[in-house]
Amino acid sequence: MPVPVPRQRAIPAVECGQAPAASPDSGPSKEQAPPGTHPAENPTTRRENPTEKREKPTDTSPDTSTGTDSRIGTGTDSRTGTDAGTGRTQSAAPTNLTVLLIEDDPAGSPIVPDLLDQAGKPIRVRTARNLTEAGRLLTDDVHCILLDLALSTPAHGTGDAEDHDELAVLRHVLELAPRHAVLALTSSSDAERGAEAVAVGAQDYLFRDELDGRLLSRAIRYAVERKRSDSAERRLAEGRLRAQENRRLERGLLPTPLLAGSPLRFAARYRPGRSRALLGGDFYDVVRTPDGTVHAMIGDVCGHGPDEAALGVELRIAWRALTLAGLCGDELLGTLQQVLEHERSDDEIFATLCAVDISPDGRRAGLCLAGHPSPLLSRPGEPARLLPYDNNGPALGLLPGARWPRMQVELGAEWSLMLYTDGLIEGHVGEGRERLGQDGMVEMVRRQLAEGLAGEELLRATVNEVRELNGGELADDVAVVLLDRTA
Repeated sequence: MPVPVPRQRAIPAVECGQAPAASPDSGPSKEQAPPGTHPAENPTTRRENPTEKREKPTDTSPDTSTGTDSRIGTGTDSRTGTDAGTGRTQSAAPTNLTVLLIEDDPAGSPIVPDLLDQAGKPIRVRTARNLTEAGRLLTDDVHCILLDLALSTPAHGTGDAEDHDELAVLRHVLELAPRHAVLALTSSSDAERGAEAVAVGAQDYLFRDELDGRLLSRAIRYAVERKRSDSAERRLAEGRLRAQENRRLERGLLPTPLLAGSPLRFAARYRPGRSRALLGGDFYDVVRTPDGTVHAMIGDVCGHGPDEAALGVELRIAWRALTLAGLCGDELLGTLQQVLEHERSDDEIFATLCAVDISPDGRRAGLCLAGHPSPLLSRPGEPARLLPYDNNGPALGLLPGARWPRMQVELGAEWSLMLYTDGLIEGHVGEGRERLGQDGMVEMVRRQLAEGLAGEELLRATVNEVRELNGGELADDVAVVLLDRTA
């Protein structure tokens, strides 16, 4: 194959650095190296010699079926790989940026000069004469779109306002390529149209009759970085909105105790095990029924992910509804187990639960345990102690047809009752594998009560000390409820 005649300088950008496109019938053309040149050394661009006159090739018709692709601003002949001045064979330089130029007449006067990126490497330019070709050439490696605003508006034939919209083409491109940077090209006498293009969504606008390589290369890099920054800010804003919505939702799912008319004081502390979450698999609630009985409950769904948190909310709401409907003890827990079995996503999921009903006079309580740690009772002049654990039933969801005995407990005239989940007692103590356990928790609470702590202060100090003993955040969810009665 003979060496091609050098091209003239003032040729269309669509033809620079590329062999004439093959006809649709012949398929894509294959470039060949001259005799004695290794195929691997066949580059795609040509270094321009300032003193060299170039002649236009005989065949300049672009391939309109697929658009065209060129590399501009390098120094080797696109088909031979030989330097125009020295005749030496050179290898093709890699490209960092790819630009898609959309203009009406790629074969006319060029509007895109030679382009080099910040590292001096050629910017690859693909050219399309309409949106159909642009859609085929708009691949993931395209970084920026150069859109000539003089491009003909797609014919819709609807007669609506869009047919007369001067920026309809830009709107179509933005819809076609929402993740790509877009530079609008307009005439120097139509600056207002360029400003409107930026308002619609383009990253910037340039005057096509005042372009030079350095200006356009810098504008392309700026548009790409601005698009990346805008996309990152949008994703960050969307993430913040989702996080705010999740926090509002989780706060709404936490219970509001119904204790109007009761002399009991209530305090609670909740810390989910999931990072940056407000709700875990632990749940609690306190309500007062019309007869004056105060019902308190605390539970723990195995695991502490979002599915477990959702199931815990369902069980809490079901417990409140059943309690207000008059169910208590074994009957209530049996119904809760049915709810769990229907709502859980896996047959192995279970939940532990502690339910307490305090008589209207506040001196006695009924206790039902479903695989849950026993509450801690403290009274003036006596050391804090755990309530009996002898008649503890199985966790909800483990045994079909299980029963949960109700134990009667004497509270006295003045007392404090603390309900908690196992996250409070399963934290480690120091750097070893030893855990705090119920005995360690009882000793800790006794010491804090002796220091005069009560209510919210007691719960805050307890959870904080457990976390410090663990050496950091606890892996499991923690929920603590405190009910006090004073004489």
